Amino acid sequence: MERWIIYAFISMLFAGFTAVIAKQGLVGISAELGLTLRTLFVCVFIIVFGLMTIAPNEVKSLQQANYLWLSLSAATTAGSWIFYYKALKMGDVATVALIDKGSVVVSVLLAWWLFKEIITLRIVIGAMLIVTGIMVISKK
Repeated sequence: MERWIIYAFISMLFAGFTAVIAKQGLVGISAELGLTLRTLFVCVFIIVFGLMTIAPNEVKSLQQANYLWLSLSAATTAGSWIFYYKALKMGDVATVALIDKGSVVVSVLLAWWLFKEIITLRIVIGAMLIVTGIMVISKK
């Protein structure tokens, strides 16, 4: 198995734990306060991770495009997190987490449009199953 696939599965596991742990962390506080505190912790963890793993000379290779695209990514991440935490505070973890995973379909379509990635029958079926799952689980 390729290393990136292993990393993706590890990411999936962390993301799954994140929703449940966050829901518990929101007990008695607002979604906004919980998100702010969580983001501060994430910032510290990522800075420590970066200090341990990034070679100092790599910083010199940053281009203006890196700053532009990564700042846009940060803005969309912030938007995602803000509304995820609002939904998590009010809704069931399983429902919120599954609807959030609909982002996979958005990512597939954007990758096809912007990067000309191939959408295979396997990807179409998987995306349709995700959309079907979202429709099934979001109906009460």
